[in-house]
Amino acid sequence: MPLPQTFSLLVLGQGSTGLDVVAWALKHSPERVSSVTVVGGATSEPTDRTRELESAGAVFVYGTERVEGHFDVCVASPGISEYSEFFAQGRMHADEIMGEPEFAWRLSSAQWCAVTGTNGKTTTTSLLHHLMQAAGMKSAAVGNIGTPTIDAVDAYGEDAWFAAELSSYQIATSSELHPRCAVLLNITPDHLAWHRTHENYALAKIKLFANMDEHDLVIVDVEDEGVMAFADRIFVPGRRVLSLGIADAGCADAAFVREGMLTVRLAGTERELVRAEELAIAGEHNAINALAASAAALFCGASADAVRRGLLSFRALEHRVEPCGEIDGVRYYNDSKATNTDAVEKALTAFPDDDVVLLLGGHDKGTPLEEFSTYVCDHVRAVVCFGEARARFRNALEEADRNQDVDIAEADDLCDAVDVARSLAQRGDVVLLSPACSSFDEFSGYEERGRRFKEYLDELRATRSLAE
Repeated sequence: MPLPQTFSLLVLGQGSTGLDVVAWALKHSPERVSSVTVVGGATSEPTDRTRELESAGAVFVYGTERVEGHFDVCVASPGISEYSEFFAQGRMHADEIMGEPEFAWRLSSAQWCAVTGTNGKTTTTSLLHHLMQAAGMKSAAVGNIGTPTIDAVDAYGEDAWFAAELSSYQIATSSELHPRCAVLLNITPDHLAWHRTHENYALAKIKLFANMDEHDLVIVDVEDEGVMAFADRIFVPGRRVLSLGIADAGCADAAFVREGMLTVRLAGTERELVRAEELAIAGEHNAINALAASAAALFCGASADAVRRGLLSFRALEHRVEPCGEIDGVRYYNDSKATNTDAVEKALTAFPDDDVVLLLGGHDKGTPLEEFSTYVCDHVRAVVCFGEARARFRNALEEADRNQDVDIAEADDLCDAVDVARSLAQRGDVVLLSPACSSFDEFSGYEERGRRFKEYLDELRATRSLAE
């Protein structure tokens, strides 16, 4: 149902997303929003931005998760689990509770094409936006990709498309969100602290399709085991689903690679696009990402010629198998965004004919490593384990490497890992930073880790130039 014509608003949490909602509400006060109250959370305290929003009319309650009063609408920040007592407080004191994308959806007149999955969301969303722009369509890349959807609501009308990257957190707290097109790339275990169980996490992803029907298009990777474990919740009567994969699924709606050519079939009509080897984003996983974005763009109205042009002009995103140049004939790649084992396995498919020295480590998520270690040992020549997780990763790799075919080394931190990798790499090799861990033992996030990796490579190149 639509939001009330005028409503009182409660926001839980004072992270950036919550404060963006507050800023929007204040712009529409008092005509649309009669009052704005923020309960910041147990550890919250005033900041420069909250003081600015307070002076504009918002009421902030700091240092507590207790809500008092009653509100028409509550928007919970994405970091607040729907299973938490804080969320329960919001539900108890408001007529409706939702996340920021649901709130923006209720206010937006733009058409939505949404992308989710454990890995590959940002690349696929960025590429989808790029393809739409190549086709001359009015579009905005919003959601987890960097621009909150609420920030784009006022600027885009019904002639526009939102290419929306949505996390499981954001989808879980939705009820009426209805994209015209939606993509589910993959499901592997993640975010269990928020969702409590893997099933809850997977069902949150699949909830993206809840309101979609035969007039919309759902795109899912039918070769992903995590997705197909919930096939009975995806392939339901009255819902149109496109089968995505490297192989042709043989159905009326499918996207696949045939003899090296990316091909999309919609309602039985095929469009051959570009050869996989022509993409500037390497790896089998990126062929899947490109197929997903292409199928979505074509369904939303882009021409095949525009999609071809867009595919050929798109470049790798920062921290996602990002080329970082050479040193002494060795190529370096920054895949710092790979904070889980599944992402690392996908990244390694980008180098099927290369000898790879892999940098693994950081803050240990406690992920099971037995199958992952076997996969790594089958696909690399050497591994450098670094950071807080180094000992556990090294032990798992040594257990998997029964024939001692892989050089396995340790390093204290990221820069030390690069130095060790240089000693192991030979001309023609690839050194790949794809850590399978978060970065919080050494850095503020994967972005800082990736940029430090590139900075250190530049420092090494500068030192070599001075020595010559």
